[in-house]
Amino acid sequence: MRRREFILLIGGAAATWPLAARAQEPSGVRRIGVLMNISDDPEGKARLAAFRQSLEQLGWIDGRNVRIDTKWADGDVERIRRLATEMVAQSPDVILATGSAAAAPLLQATRTVPIVFVNTPDPVGAGYVKSLARPGGNATGFLLFEYSIGAKWLDLLKQIAPEVNRVAVLRDATISAGLGQYGAVQSAASSFGVEASAIDLRDVSEIERDIAAFATTPGGGLIVSASPVATRHRDLIVKLAARHKLPAIYYERFFVAEGGLISYGPNIVDQYRRAPSYVDRILRGEKPADLPVQAPTKYELVINLKTAKALSLDVPNTLIGRADQLIE
Repeated sequence: MRRREFILLIGGAAATWPLAARAQEPSGVRRIGVLMNISDDPEGKARLAAFRQSLEQLGWIDGRNVRIDTKWADGDVERIRRLATEMVAQSPDVILATGSAAAAPLLQATRTVPIVFVNTPDPVGAGYVKSLARPGGNATGFLLFEYSIGAKWLDLLKQIAPEVNRVAVLRDATISAGLGQYGAVQSAASSFGVEASAIDLRDVSEIERDIAAFATTPGGGLIVSASPVATRHRDLIVKLAARHKLPAIYYERFFVAEGGLISYGPNIVDQYRRAPSYVDRILRGEKPADLPVQAPTKYELVINLKTAKALSLDVPNTLIGRADQLIE
């Protein structure tokens, strides 16, 4: 019997086998590519560890029945594009893509290799999938958030710092998510009595100069939108916000853990825990086209009370009561 016919024959029964037996199915070592758009730092390692742990729980052990090839782009757009091309050329069975910065170049390089993306806003608008319910191509995954979250960021920033009447949105203008997040904030700004402008995240000297220039006029606040560049420069951004006394809201809790004021967004590490469920299904024969894009299951509000005190802000009891975590 030819190998292909044998695999097709046993495919239907595989779903009913016990986990231990399924982990040893005679299909050879499978290959998973992982394109991380951030650095190999504690945050990046925590995300990758969550992904590997969940894979192991599904029976996929690196070095035994699967080989995981991880590439780190360190927030560098040109490096991400080069690594995406290299990864596709290696013809893995499936690729895990972190964010729009990784998903876009991968989908430019291939429309056949299965891709599971995480931390990706608006995959429909970006053209990665035809719809959330029926992706229809070679990619599916986990939605980071809808761009409408920009209005929520404005609302929370105004609640914790009512005097803010100007906001600078720190964004990566080289990716569609950067443009979309800024557009959402800009559209909602007038309803909050706020003027919105953008600061493009490029190199360190520009970030320092632009934030310093923005801070010269009173009433300013910052919205740090999601991007690998913001993650890469998070220490600098948090320090500049403190130095210039600018209330700032971030898209992820690790900014607040490192001294930022407030964050609101989904648990990003949780997406890496959930992604192996789709990787597993694809390795066992399902198509990304048929796997619906999943939305976050929970949004977290985190407030650093020590930072609020340093900025002379009185955090409303309504926010304290709603917070998932308070850092003191």
